[in-house]
Amino acid sequence: MPGFEVFGDEEKKEIMDVLDTGILFRYEFGDQRQGVYKVLEFEKKFADYCGAGFGQAVTSGTAALKVALAALGVGPGDEVITQGFTFVATWEAILDIGAIPVFTEVDETLNMDPVDLAEKITDKTRCIIPVHMLGAQARISEIIEIAGKHNIPVLEDTAQAAGGRINGQHLGTFGQCGTFSFDSVKTMTTGEGGMIITNDEKMWRTMSEYHDHGHDHAVNPGGRGGEGRSFIGFNYRMMELQGAMGIAQLAKLDSMIVAQKANKKRLRDAASAIPGVKFRTLVDEAGDTATFFAFILESSEQCRKVNEVLAGEGVGAINFSENTWHFYPKWEHLLQGSTTAAGGWPFAEPGGKRRVVYDPEALPKSADLMSRTLVYPVSIKMSEEQLDKICQALKKAATA
Repeated sequence: MPGFEVFGDEEKKEIMDVLDTGILFRYEFGDQRQGVYKVLEFEKKFADYCGAGFGQAVTSGTAALKVALAALGVGPGDEVITQGFTFVATWEAILDIGAIPVFTEVDETLNMDPVDLAEKITDKTRCIIPVHMLGAQARISEIIEIAGKHNIPVLEDTAQAAGGRINGQHLGTFGQCGTFSFDSVKTMTTGEGGMIITNDEKMWRTMSEYHDHGHDHAVNPGGRGGEGRSFIGFNYRMMELQGAMGIAQLAKLDSMIVAQKANKKRLRDAASAIPGVKFRTLVDEAGDTATFFAFILESSEQCRKVNEVLAGEGVGAINFSENTWHFYPKWEHLLQGSTTAAGGWPFAEPGGKRRVVYDPEALPKSADLMSRTLVYPVSIKMSEEQLDKICQALKKAATA
């Protein structure tokens, strides 16, 4: 990661196709665009790549979550279960749709713990969002089984794991839908942008219309269709330049993952010398995207000492228990119920009654695990010098 490492003539060609038409908007202008519909082409190619029936491109991975939740009918009064280790976008989308996020522990997959999930389901649970965090698979089969017993839809947040698989099946195709991010630090990137895939045509149609102000897409997507609207929507449209980038990047995705896997193996081999080290549990190692390399130490004290050595060598790793973007106890704005709304929404009802209060110590198992875990992002084109520097530091840390 990220895909900008391999920008080349392919991206330039796709972008120039758009610029030559002068049409950046994904809909309409049929007489001027010379048959060029890059977002539509990207949607179809991405869905085909994943083995899904339909793809809906949007402006970001965050928008993808919001659009998918809207299409699933989630709203105020509902609870949506997700995990306490994820990017803030996952629960921001839940709050923004009017629902309440409920957080589970993570296990050594660094993803949703199915055992804790089963305990968090209530009669208000309307959706479950496991996150394939840091490029690797959640225990999605177990999660789907639990959800199925309660007839609850599963939305897979696959923002960081495009191209990931379990036994050959693409992540994002196990649940009712899967969402993806293509922002500037993702393995394949369109700068900003996102995608939702599904096999449910009715859901896709709802997403298609919702993301375009509710416009009728009876003729979809070259012309928007009629002037009627079945429901209100919003604007989450991807533009043609992003679609063009996506087409070129998608064609390179598998080769990017191969390169990341080779670099990750080098790091894992070096870290193996650390006493007591364990590696993140992978549901299917062959289907890992190798976007990140995570290793787990025996104690938080050992973790601190190892990372002090790594930092001293100029290659400190990420300890997500200290990271403010991805781990529940560090989300001060969530814990404090901070919002721009004068009335306190979405944390408070009109009139000021608090809807939800979050305890920073609510996920002790995750807190212990994260305090012992170190992570390196894995680049596509890691130089031999950088790889060697990290590997030598990891070997030195083995004596910490």
